[in-house]
Amino acid sequence: MPKTWLYIGLPVAGTVLGWTIRWLYARFQLSASEQKAERIKQDAIREAEAQKKEILLEAKEQLIREQKQQERENRERRSDLQRMERRLIQKEEDLDKRKASLDKTESDFVEKEQHIAQREAVLAEEEEKYRQELERISGLSAQEAKNLIIQTLENEARHDAQALLNKIEQEAQLTSEKKARDILVTTIQRIATETTSDITVATVSLPSDEMKGRIIGREGRNIRALETLTGVDVIIDDTPEAVVISCFDTVRKEIAKVALERLISDGRIHPARIEEVVQKVTREIQQKIYEEGEKVLFDLGIHNMSQEGVRALGRLYFRTSYGQNVLNHSKEVAIIAGMLAAELGVNREIAKRAAVLHDIGKGAESDSDQNHAEVGMDMVRKMGEDPRVINAVGAHHNDIEPNSIEAIIVQIADAISAARPGARRETIDNYVKRLENLETIAEKFTGVEKAYAIQAGRELRVLVNNEKISDSEVKELARKIAKQIETDLCYPGRIKITMIRETRIIEYAR
Repeated sequence: MPKTWLYIGLPVAGTVLGWTIRWLYARFQLSASEQKAERIKQDAIREAEAQKKEILLEAKEQLIREQKQQERENRERRSDLQRMERRLIQKEEDLDKRKASLDKTESDFVEKEQHIAQREAVLAEEEEKYRQELERISGLSAQEAKNLIIQTLENEARHDAQALLNKIEQEAQLTSEKKARDILVTTIQRIATETTSDITVATVSLPSDEMKGRIIGREGRNIRALETLTGVDVIIDDTPEAVVISCFDTVRKEIAKVALERLISDGRIHPARIEEVVQKVTREIQQKIYEEGEKVLFDLGIHNMSQEGVRALGRLYFRTSYGQNVLNHSKEVAIIAGMLAAELGVNREIAKRAAVLHDIGKGAESDSDQNHAEVGMDMVRKMGEDPRVINAVGAHHNDIEPNSIEAIIVQIADAISAARPGARRETIDNYVKRLENLETIAEKFTGVEKAYAIQAGRELRVLVNNEKISDSEVKELARKIAKQIETDLCYPGRIKITMIRETRIIEYAR
């Protein structure tokens, strides 16, 4: 039994002892944790106290700094207030000084006024004495003298006004003439075109003289066909390797020249081929005529022109007058007319349109007994142009009376373009003939010993016999020569006539 209890009691005792040890260990661990927590708590309290002290110190330092800053600002404000106070005191002193000066000036002014009033009274008394003395001397009252002076001044004013009016009128005339000259000179300076040769023949080069026989053809059928189809004269002479085409119609001459050049290049020359080439070249030339007319209108900025007008204008491309291409001349006249119209403040478009059409009669395809101005006027009337344009075209050579300022501008622009130096060239035969005619006209008059045309016919110098013509008669003779030249000759621009009369006495001392 005791042994059994021994076997049972030992495990129980061990278990109780184990639980006791574990309880004691747990109590020990709990006590250590509580102590650790207490230490952490104490450390946290101490750290919080330290941070609190630091925050308080920082707050005190910040407060001290702000107090010092506030004290500095207060000192600066007090300093500014003191400066402002000193300036105000200074201004008050300046105002006091100015007030004293003004008071003194006012008193001086009052004294001067009193002095002036006394002087005026004295002067009034003296003026009255002088007036009475003048009335006594002149025998006129003051009112009568005043009326006399007013009348005299009025007469002088009228005289001066009339003189001033005359002067203004003279200056206006001089200024208007100068302004007109300036406009014309400026317009001329802004325009310069080239000239072309005024010829009625064209030369076609041949590869060899054998080609002449082919151009003539059997029994002359080729050359007859070419002349019949183009309306030109084909001249085949002894000139080596060249054929001459002659015609006054420059369009037909151009068609014949181009057609012959193509036939020579092609080598096939017979009537059927000639007719085919001439028709083709005619169509090309007609197309070129239309294109040239359109090009000029486009360059000038003129629109709404009928096809007949464009074609008639383009035909002027093949026309020349005294070496001046008529289409270029028309374009130049339009540019000049536009400039003049702009300067004078009139309708610029009407002036340009009338100017470019003024020689359109020269491009008419039908022959007429009328001159080109009349033909052109009929053409532009049928084209439905403005009445001012119609009148300007018909009046540009004074065939009819111009009825608008644009018509006058077209006349001026036409004269500038045609008569300016270098615009036109004459053939040598016409040039020599014109000079001979000038000299012949002058030499027909009694008393003229010799006449010389110089400066390309723009000046005529006449030597007169001093025994037959006196000084008083020379002027009248010059006028007669000028009238005779105007009647007998046609010429561009004007001709200067210089009369020379001198008495020459020669003696020898031996």
